[in-house]
Amino acid sequence: QVQLVESGGGSVQAGGSLRLSCAASGGIFSIETMGWARQAPGKQRELVATITSVSVTNYADSVRGRFTISRDNVKNTVSLEMNSLKPEDTAVYYCYGRIATIPTNWYTYWGQGTQVTVSS
Repeated sequence: QVQLVESGGGSVQAGGSLRLSCAASGGIFSIETMGWARQAPGKQRELVATITSVSVTNYADSVRGRFTISRDNVKNTVSLEMNSLKPEDTAVYYCYGRIATIPTNWYTYWGQGTQVTVSS
C-alpha cells in the first residue's frame, strides 16, 4: 500500500527557513509528478510547487523565488526548501505524488500533512 510521509514542519519567525521532506513507499512501480500543496484555515487547498520525473519545476506566484522543490527518484522522496518565510505561508503542507503500482494504474496519493507556522 502506497504511503507518503512528510516531515520537517514546525514554527519559525518571519524571514526564517524550513525544509519539508516527503518519502513515498509501498509497492511503487513508477512516480510521475510530485509536489506540495498547502491549506490555511478557512481557505482552499492550493498547489505550491510541482516537479516532474525529469525535474521540470513549477511554482505558485506567491512562493516563486523563495521556495525550491527537489526530488530524488531513487529514494522516491520530494523536498521543499522554504526561505524568507512570511506569516501568510502559515498552513498545513501536504505532499502528493502521481504514482503507479502497476503500469496502467495511476493514482494521486497524498501525505497526512505537516504544520508550518510563521510568526511575525
